[in-house]
Amino acid sequence: MNETRTKENQTPYSAWLQTEILHTLQQTVSNHPGEYAFLINAQVQELYWALIVREMQAAQVCLREDNLVEAHEALLRVVDHHEPLNATWRSLSWITPSDMMPILAAVRATYGRDTALQGWTYRHMVYLFGIKQEQHLEHFEPQPHRFEQLQKALNEPSLYDDVLAFLARRGFKIPAEVLRRDPSKTYAPDPEVEKVWAAAYETDPPVKMLGETMADIAEEFTTWKYRHLMATRRTIGNRSAYFGTPAVSWLLPTLEDIPFPELFSARTFIGDQPAVCPHVKS
Repeated sequence: MNETRTKENQTPYSAWLQTEILHTLQQTVSNHPGEYAFLINAQVQELYWALIVREMQAAQVCLREDNLVEAHEALLRVVDHHEPLNATWRSLSWITPSDMMPILAAVRATYGRDTALQGWTYRHMVYLFGIKQEQHLEHFEPQPHRFEQLQKALNEPSLYDDVLAFLARRGFKIPAEVLRRDPSKTYAPDPEVEKVWAAAYETDPPVKMLGETMADIAEEFTTWKYRHLMATRRTIGNRSAYFGTPAVSWLLPTLEDIPFPELFSARTFIGDQPAVCPHVKS
């Protein structure tokens, strides 16, 4: 009889899912019921970010092998994973500042002043989106192994870098300076890349499908950020956070950090007729 990993006093379910460990990970430091909800919400988001990172990395491997079908399938899963990820904010909608402030005070007294910027799974995902902000690495200096992981992600191509390299191999005219750019820097939109996407939407249906899925991902990511912003407004208002910066004032500009920018700017031109419409005045 084959031995299994299920030990005495376990079921196969609890052994596989590690439920005995899982349900010990919510260590509250206040007596407010909102803290348990907040912990569960944050831990679930952490797991979904890790899952999304894995899917995006899988898509990158496929793109480097010119395997568009499997790359697209992985990115479709990223869209699906964002739906429950974004829904997690709903479970915190009942928390008011009167609830949240005592929780945060207890957390700070126990662990010190924290910030969501210290979340390494989120930062890894954002780097894969091509939003490379090196200054955020400083938050991970107390975790050298995570600092090293994120520094590696910072210096490696993002998902968008791999998509553009794939398009170049497919015959699209991606500028050489875009292909040779420093991947550790935040991607800057290029008008020639905009033209490539406009052309791809008109001439290459599989690439158009890829582009639409990437646009879905960018939209879902922006939706998460918007819900984060609104949850912050509801729970702490514009109190100081993020090491002294007012929370809402800090979060609001991040809504403009949209991945894969030419996928959206190219829509200004996609579908244009070659002839000038007679009803439009020049």
